[in-house]
Amino acid sequence: MIFKDDLIIILNDHGFEYFIKEHAPLFTVEDSKALRGQIEGAHSKNLFLKDAKANFFLISIEESASIDLKKTMQQIKSKKLSFAKPEYLQDILGIEPGSVSPFALLNDTKKKVRFYLDRSFLDYKRVNFHPLINTATVNISPQNLIELIEKYHNPVNYIDLENLKR
Repeated sequence: MIFKDDLIIILNDHGFEYFIKEHAPLFTVEDSKALRGQIEGAHSKNLFLKDAKANFFLISIEESASIDLKKTMQQIKSKKLSFAKPEYLQDILGIEPGSVSPFALLNDTKKKVRFYLDRSFLDYKRVNFHPLINTATVNISPQNLIELIEKYHNPVNYIDLENLKR
């Protein structure tokens, strides 16, 4: 199981440029807005979902974005999406609610979770995600995040929320 300190070692071993901000626990997007101005770049909202066939999905979108799950189901070729129960978070990703982020995919050793990244993150120099715990935020380039996920998990899938709205 990978924890925050293990993740930092991995980031350092790969020579990724990142910044980590320690803070009080953040459970919601509203909580995290208190840090605006202290951490630059795109901030995220992460949805851990399960469908009727027990397939799991992690979808990372910009914090201010809204997502239509019915339209999303079509794009990710799934039906009856709902939020996964907290016990699945612990069993599959090794994290607690409020700590969901793509970094948790490093704990998905059976590669059960399909990861979708909002394509809009690619427009930013820096993106922000919790490092497996909600008392810190890692600020990293989207390219380094993608490289890390693809090395330890699966190829990253992209979701285009702008085109979903149409």
